[in-house]
Amino acid sequence: MVVTVSLVALFGLALFFLLRSNSLSYGSAFTAAGFGFFLASTGAAGPINQLTTAIVQALPNL
Repeated sequence: MVVTVSLVALFGLALFFLLRSNSLSYGSAFTAAGFGFFLASTGAAGPINQLTTAIVQALPNL
């Protein structure tokens, strides 16, 4: 769990700087995929899924 959280932080930080510098390439796509993969194996996966479901269900009511 500790390794997973640190990898999420590492990939998140790398993705933040890649997006901020507008250097979108294969490397940033790999970083984003790695960030999502490791984020899905943390405790944040449940709330993220619930938030996404709530947003998708709220869209038709706008």
